Amino acid sequence: MIEPYEVIETIRMISSENLDIRTITMGVSLRDCASPDMDTLCTRIYDKITRLARDLVQTGESIEREYGIPIINKRIAVTPISLVAESSTGDCVKVAYALERAAKELGVNFIGGYTALVHKGYTGGDRRLIDSIPEALVSTERVCSSVNVATTKAGINMDAVAHMGRIIKQAAQLSAKRNVLKSFHFLIFLPLSFSWFYATPAAY
Repeated sequence: MIEPYEVIETIRMISSENLDIRTITMGVSLRDCASPDMDTLCTRIYDKITRLARDLVQTGESIEREYGIPIINKRIAVTPISLVAESSTGDCVKVAYALERAAKELGVNFIGGYTALVHKGYTGGDRRLIDSIPEALVSTERVCSSVNVATTKAGINMDAVAHMGRIIKQAAQLSAKRNVLKSFHFLIFLPLSFSWFYATPAAY
C-alpha cells in the first residue's frame, strides 16, 4: 500500500530535485546482418532495428505515464559495427547513415554501437570504421561512437591511442570546415587504473 506521504515525496523530488529516469536502452544484436556487400548490410541493419525496436518509444512513454516519472532518453545499443562490417567492402560511414535513419524513424534520442574494440589489436575492419568516425560524427545527430583502446587485463594499445588523437583532430577540423556546431556523441575508453605509460614520440 502506497502511503500519501510517499506520493507527496515523489512529486516533490520530480518538481524540485529533477527526479527522472535518465535512459532506457534496448540492445539489438546485428551479427546476423553481416554481408560482403555494404549496401545489403545497411539494409539489413535498418530493417532489423526498425522491426525489433518499433515499440520502444511508445513503451517508454507508457512507463512515464504509469509511474509519473519522466524518461529523458530512449536509446538503442547495437553490436559493435566494426565486428558486423568486418567482411563488408565499401565505406563504413554508410552504416552510420543507416543507423541514423533507423533512429529518426523510431524517434529514439540516441543509437550507440558505431564502435571498434581495439584494445587487443587492430583488424582491417577496425581501421576502416575508425577512419570513418569523423564523417559519421559530423553527418549524423543521433549516432553514438566509441573506441575501446585499453583494458586493465589487456593493457593499452598505444597505436590506437595515437590513431584516436588524429581522429579527434580530423573530426574537429571537418566540423569547422562545414560549420557544424554541436556536441559529438563520442567516447574513448581507457581504464583509469593506468596512471602512466611510456611511448616513444618518434613512433608517431
